[in-house]
Amino acid sequence: MSVNSSRPRPGPRPCTRMKTAQPLDNRERVLLVGIGLKKSPRGRAGDPTAAGRDSLEELQELAQSAGATIAGSLLQVREALDPATLVGRGKLEEIRVEAELQRAPLVIVDHDLTPGQLRNFERGLGCRVIDRTQLILDIFACHARSREGQLQVELAQLNYLLPRLTGRGEDLSRLGGGIGTRGPGEQKLEIDRRRIRDRVRKIQQAIETVRRQRATRRSARQAVPLGMIALVGYTNAGKSTLFNALAHADVLTSSQMFATLDPTIRAVRLPSRRRALLSDTVGFLRDLPPDLIAAFRATLEEVQEASLILHVTDVSNPHHAEQDSEVMKVLADLGVQDRPRLHVLNKTDLLSAGDLAAMVHANGHREQTVFVSASTGAGLEDLLAKIDAALPVDPLIRLQLRVPLSDGRHLSLVYACGRVLQAKVVENHLHLDAELPQSLARQMEEFVVAPVEAARAADVPKS
Repeated sequence: MSVNSSRPRPGPRPCTRMKTAQPLDNRERVLLVGIGLKKSPRGRAGDPTAAGRDSLEELQELAQSAGATIAGSLLQVREALDPATLVGRGKLEEIRVEAELQRAPLVIVDHDLTPGQLRNFERGLGCRVIDRTQLILDIFACHARSREGQLQVELAQLNYLLPRLTGRGEDLSRLGGGIGTRGPGEQKLEIDRRRIRDRVRKIQQAIETVRRQRATRRSARQAVPLGMIALVGYTNAGKSTLFNALAHADVLTSSQMFATLDPTIRAVRLPSRRRALLSDTVGFLRDLPPDLIAAFRATLEEVQEASLILHVTDVSNPHHAEQDSEVMKVLADLGVQDRPRLHVLNKTDLLSAGDLAAMVHANGHREQTVFVSASTGAGLEDLLAKIDAALPVDPLIRLQLRVPLSDGRHLSLVYACGRVLQAKVVENHLHLDAELPQSLARQMEEFVVAPVEAARAADVPKS
C-alpha cells in the first residue's frame, strides 16, 4: 500500500554569500604637533613655516616606523617657545579639541619637552603625550636585536624617564612600623627613582662586559690585515641596500627609519683582488641628543675604526644637502671628519634624466663623488674601483716561511691574505715562498727563514 504525502518538497536553499573578512588595523592613532620659529627658518627665505613642515614630515615618517596611524597634524609658528607649555595655553586647547575630534589617544610633539612642559601638556590635553626623543627611543627598542643594542636602548630610556617621574601623593608612601617611624615615610616617587638608578647601574656593568667581549672580537678581526669600510649617512638613505649590493648579503632593507641599529660586517672583494670588511651602521638624524648617540655606540665604534668612510646620500630627497650637513656634524662629534671619505650619491634611478645630468655636471669634477643606484646596480663597478683606489694600501713583502703543519691558524692567514708562490713539506713543516701584506708579515716574524732578496744575495758566488 502506498501512501501519498501532501507535504510539499523543499526547494533549493538560497545561496548565502559569506562575509568578506575586513582587515583589522590595530595601529595606534596619533596626532602630530609641530613647532616652528620665525626668527631662524631653516627652509626657504621668506617662508618661516618651511622648516616646520619639513621637520613635521620627518616626524610623520618616524611615527609610521613606530607603527602609528597618523590621524592629523598641527603646525604652529611662534616668535619664541613658551617655557610652560611650549605652544601656549590657547594652542594647547586647540590641540585638545583636535585630538578629541580625530579620536587620537596619543599626541606626539616634534620637540624635546622638559619634565614641566610634558606634565603641563598631559594635564591640558587629558591624554598621553610623548616628544621626539621618546619616539626615537621607542623605534630603537623595536629594532635592537643584539644584546648590547638592547642594553643601550634601555639605558637611554631609563635616563630619559628618570627626571620625568611624578609622584602620586602620600597615599602611595611607605609607612613606618614602630614608635618614631610613623608618618609619610618614603614616597613612591623616591622608590621608583632608586629602582631606576639601581637598574641603570646594572645595565652599565652589563654593557661594559659586552663591550670588552666585542673589543676582544675586534682585536681578533684586526689580526687579519683587512681594511675596514664603514657606511654612514642619513636614515633611509639606502645604506643597507647598498651594503647588500656590494657584499652580496641579505641584510634587512626597509623604507622605515632606523631599520638598521645593530652593526653588520661582511667581506667584500675589490677589483685588485684585495678583500676588505664592509660595515653597515645606523642612520643619522637631525638634532640627535647626546643620550641617543650613546644608544647606538656599537655601530659608531665601527665608524671610528674604519680606514675609509662611505657617506651615502639620497639624491632623490630635495633636502639632501641639509641631511649631509647633519651627518657631518655627527662625524665631527666622533672625531672622524678628516678620515678618508667617498661621497656616494645613491638612488639615481629615482631622478629624471635631465636632473641626473645636471647633478653629474655639477659634481662630476670631484674625484671623491660617485653616482650609484643600489637597487639597479648602476655605478657599483665605479664605486668599487674608487674604494680600491682610496683604501690605504698594505704593501706586499716577499718572504720565505717555515710554519709547522699543526699551526693551522697562521697557515690559513697566509693562504687567505697572501699569495703563495711555492710550498713544500719538510719534516712536519711547510716551507713557503709567499708574498704577504706588511701588516701580516709583522705577525709572521717567528716563522721567517729569510727575505727572498737576502736569500738570493747569499746564493750569488763571491768574485
